[in-house]
Amino acid sequence: MTNSELLYSDPLAAATAAAKEITERTGVASHDVALVMGSGWVSAVDALGTPAYECNAEDITGFLPPTVQGHSGKVRSYEIDTNGKKLRALVFLGRTHLYEGKGVEPVVHSVRTAVKAGCKVIILTNACGGINKAYKVGQPVLIRDHISLTAVSPLSGATFVDLTDLYSKRIREIVKKEDSSLEEGVYVHWRGPTYETPAEILMMRTMGADLVGMSTVPEAIAAHALGAEVLGISLVTNAAAGVTGEKLNHEEVIAAGKAAADRMGALLKGVIPKLF
Repeated sequence: MTNSELLYSDPLAAATAAAKEITERTGVASHDVALVMGSGWVSAVDALGTPAYECNAEDITGFLPPTVQGHSGKVRSYEIDTNGKKLRALVFLGRTHLYEGKGVEPVVHSVRTAVKAGCKVIILTNACGGINKAYKVGQPVLIRDHISLTAVSPLSGATFVDLTDLYSKRIREIVKKEDSSLEEGVYVHWRGPTYETPAEILMMRTMGADLVGMSTVPEAIAAHALGAEVLGISLVTNAAAGVTGEKLNHEEVIAAGKAAADRMGALLKGVIPKLF
């Protein structure tokens, strides 16, 4: 059975195998926290310093090479030492999206692997459109809750999981102590790859949404179902369709992410040691 066949036939077994390979490659018996870096977020992780280990994601069981601009497809292991507290962080520089048409299993494989590798906290980052008219381009927003408009779940069968505290309130409070200017919002998961129409954005705003993007939600559910705490951070890289009347493009998303990288990196570096 090939690695990709295992991913689809037994996704948890594939995650367990991938975690074992990461342990062997890094020499780290257990990682503490994992970060999944969204579009334009890759350079933010440089604030964590020099990685102790790096490889191409597709070299590990179940991972597919990246197909989207702004996702490097690397897996890194970092040692974070703050005031004598040593933590190990597993970083995925990119992700697979539902709109790539490969199914939900590759989308959530990174977070499942991370939990199997010992991670108790999963930090999910993304680039998104701002539905809330008060949001500015380049503004980070903590995800408080989500609305899924994809009708896709990473879970199947009689797997009933409470999502009341999916985006950990405990962690959000810690992050806001680090940066009191951060706001919280409701994120809408949109399948893509097309952007939303102005009418669809109006519908989302009426439903109580603040942000819209094409990732994060399946990963959050999969990680939470395995017992991890989840932090979601959206970077507003453009105003959603119809908010300004301007057309949307992916290059704008990447540029805004790069411009905010230093602030995002400093935030992550400061917050991670306080989570444990």
